[in-house]
Order: sequence, then C-alpha cells, then structure tokens
Amino acid sequence: MSTETTASVSTHILDTSVGRPAGGVAISLSARSGFDGDWVALGGSATDADGRCKDLPALPEGTTHVRLDFETETYFLNEHSSKKQAEAQQDAPRVRDSGAFFPEVAITFAVRPGEHFHVPLLLNPFGYSVYRGS
Repeated sequence: MSTETTASVSTHILDTSVGRPAGGVAISLSARSGFDGDWVALGGSATDADGRCKDLPALPEGTTHVRLDFETETYFLNEHSSKKQAEAQQDAPRVRDSGAFFPEVAITFAVRPGEHFHVPLLLNPFGYSVYRGS
C-alpha cells in the first residue's frame, strides 16, 4: 500500500506506577471509513519488553478513524502480583483485587492519509493518559 493514500499507526505503553515499559499487553486494532462507517477489526499484537508494539496491521485505504483496544487487566494481574513488583511499589497504593480499575482502555482517534500516528499510553492501575506522539 502506498503511504500517500493510507495512514499508519504505532503505540507504546509506559507503566507510570513503576516507571517502566509495560510489556506483554495485548492490543487490538480496528478501523472505519467515515464517521458513520462500521468498525472493521484488523487484528492485533502485543507490546514487547520495551513496551512497544511495532507490528500492528496496516490500515486499509480510506481509513478515517482508528481504535486501539488495550487489554490492561491481564497485564496488571500478571505484573503486579509478583513479589518484584510489590517491592517496587512499596509506597504505592495497593492494586485492586481485579488487577486494575480500568480493565481495558479503548482509544479512538481520527487519521489522515499519508501521515503516521504514534499514540503512546501512560498507564497505572488507577488511571491512564494518551497523546499523539511523534
């Protein structure tokens, strides 16, 4: 596909509760054409040890909106239940029994053909923030 007619998307996740990348977070990518178009699931991937997801599926030509779905609950259940993480968070509030207050995070944004959109997720058990990166 030509980059002049399509947009591209990448993301990374930083777990701000421990100041480290969030590895192993599953991410699903969906796209639609037009505000009232139907969402089409394109596939997904997971973050690597550096918290980056470098192999998200390509966007189809005509994509105007993208949705990234991050499966955060599994990450917090796995990562924050270990003794190592508990020691790293000695002074932090205890994680809820469910693993995270937000068990999933869905980010929807508009794209324009020919541009790359990097959307980082800053994550902790009780909140998150996103922005358009570079």
